[in-house]
Amino acid sequence: MTYKRILLKLSGEALMGNRQYGIDPHRLSEYARDIKDIVNKGIEVAIVIGGGNIFRGVAGASNGMDRVQGDHMGMLATVINGLALQSALENEEVPTRLQSAIKINEVAEPFIRRKAMRHLEKGRVVIFGGGTGNPYFTTDSAAVLRAIEIEADVIMKGTRVDGIYSADPEKDATASKFDNISFSDVLNKGLKVMDTTAFTLSQENKLPIIVFDMNKKGNLMKIVSGEQIGTTVS
Repeated sequence: MTYKRILLKLSGEALMGNRQYGIDPHRLSEYARDIKDIVNKGIEVAIVIGGGNIFRGVAGASNGMDRVQGDHMGMLATVINGLALQSALENEEVPTRLQSAIKINEVAEPFIRRKAMRHLEKGRVVIFGGGTGNPYFTTDSAAVLRAIEIEADVIMKGTRVDGIYSADPEKDATASKFDNISFSDVLNKGLKVMDTTAFTLSQENKLPIIVFDMNKKGNLMKIVSGEQIGTTVS
């Protein structure tokens, strides 16, 4: 295996499947089986999920809601998604722990770095919910922060597209795909991979990012096995 410990970043929208909002149980089960396959190969897996399928703080703020209140609602949405994925993984007999950056002791452990790393060493999947615990920070920032804290080898960002393109491939048929690209080139070309805070943090800590299509079965296994899938930013 190419990597020993990974952080998988999933968007909340990815859990919707073909729905307009909420969680698609079929899509959730597919993800759980893909994650189980790499756990069985000895890969230590941590996960950060967004909450955009339930609530997005920025959208609430644009409609007149207080931004801090909206972001707290978004953090709670990530915990709901984390609970759903934890249940799906446990249905596949994958031991899983949910840790939250905001205290919800009845449903999730508080985030404690040493405890998270111990879980990973014991072969448990660790899901980080609640973002960073602070408003104005996205789950991209939470993903990079947690990846650095647990000393992950790479961030794998699972999306609906198969990598990073010169333009939005869903809108521009002439968009070309990059197999490998540097952090500086992403910034110079103005490509949207993550929000600027998260991306800069990843660049400063020399933490590579792989952007790939999570909805194509087997992609996760191919990446950890060393195949060139998606786009690698390094």
